[in-house]
Amino acid sequence: MALRSFGPTIPAFLMLFALQGQAQAASPSNSRYKAVAFDYFVIFDPNSVAPEVEKAFPGKGLEFTRAWRSKQFDYSFLRSITGDHADFFKVTGDALDYTAEQMHLELAAETRARLLDAYLHLKPWPDVMVALQRLKASGIRIITISNFTQAMLRANADNAGIANLFDEFLSTEVNGTFKPDPRAYELGMNALHLRKDEIVFAAFGGWDAYGAKRFGYPTVWVNRFHVPTEALGTPPDRMATDLDGLVDFVLRQPK
Repeated sequence: MALRSFGPTIPAFLMLFALQGQAQAASPSNSRYKAVAFDYFVIFDPNSVAPEVEKAFPGKGLEFTRAWRSKQFDYSFLRSITGDHADFFKVTGDALDYTAEQMHLELAAETRARLLDAYLHLKPWPDVMVALQRLKASGIRIITISNFTQAMLRANADNAGIANLFDEFLSTEVNGTFKPDPRAYELGMNALHLRKDEIVFAAFGGWDAYGAKRFGYPTVWVNRFHVPTEALGTPPDRMATDLDGLVDFVLRQPK
C-alpha cells in the first residue's frame, strides 16, 4: 500500500519542481537591471514608411521620409521648449505638410491620410521578436517611453503581433511632454516603481540617448543608422547597432 500511495505524489512532486525551475529561470534576480524602457524606433523601422511615400511621390521616397522624420523631431523640440504641446500624431501630420511644401510636392487629402496611416503600420526590425522574447524569458519587464501617442503605440504593436511582449505602453502625451524633457523619462520610474539604476533605456536617436543618460538611466544607444555620437560630453553606457548588444548589456552578470 505504501508503494502504491507513492504513485500519485511523484508526478505532483516533479511538476512542482519543474514549475519552481521555470520561475527561477524567469526571475531577473541574476541581473542588476529589472526593466528595459524602449524608444519605439528601436522596435520599429522608421524607414518602413518609405515604400508608401514612394508610391505617392515616385523617386522621392527615402529623401522625403528622412526629411519628414527630421521635421517631426524639430516640431517636438520646439513645442517642448515653448510649452506648446500637441500630440505626436498631430506633430507627424504637421511635419508631413511642411515636408511636402518644402519639396514643392502636391499633397492631396487622400494621399495625406494614407501616409499618416503608414505610421500606424510600421514594420518591426528583424531582431525584435527574438530580443523581446529573451528579455521576457529572463523576467525583465518591458515598457516603452515614447513620444508616440498611446494610439500609435498600440496600433503598431497590435499590427506587428508583439503587444503581448510589453508590460506597458508609456506615451509622453500623458503628462504633455516630449523627450528629452526629464519629466518624460520620469514616467518609467513612476510606472514601474523602480529606481533609475534598475531601468535600462534603449534609445534610437543619439539625442535621446543623451537625454536618458543625463536623466540618470543606464542607457544603451541602439545606433541602427550608424550615425556619429552627439558631441555633448555625456556618452551612453553602451552603443550597439542591433538588439543583441542591448540584450547582452541587460542580462550580463553583475560583478
